[in-house]
Amino acid sequence: MSNTREQKCLEARARRAARALGYRIRKSREWKRVPNLDNFGGFMVIDVERNFVVAGSRFDMTAEDVLAWCVAD
Repeated sequence: MSNTREQKCLEARARRAARALGYRIRKSREWKRVPNLDNFGGFMVIDVERNFVVAGSRFDMTAEDVLAWCVAD
């Protein structure tokens, strides 16, 4: 299995885990065009009901971090 496919599978697992807890995750898309200090190119976790960032406000979470955060929550 290629690294890209493994990464996509891991991202899908993170999305499912977050959705099961009532959150969604958003992946940064801007980092590739304009990298800056407030955007590290990763993920953030958003509370669906309140539309509020609960983790990774600087897109500083990896898919593994999101999974660990979901398990700890």
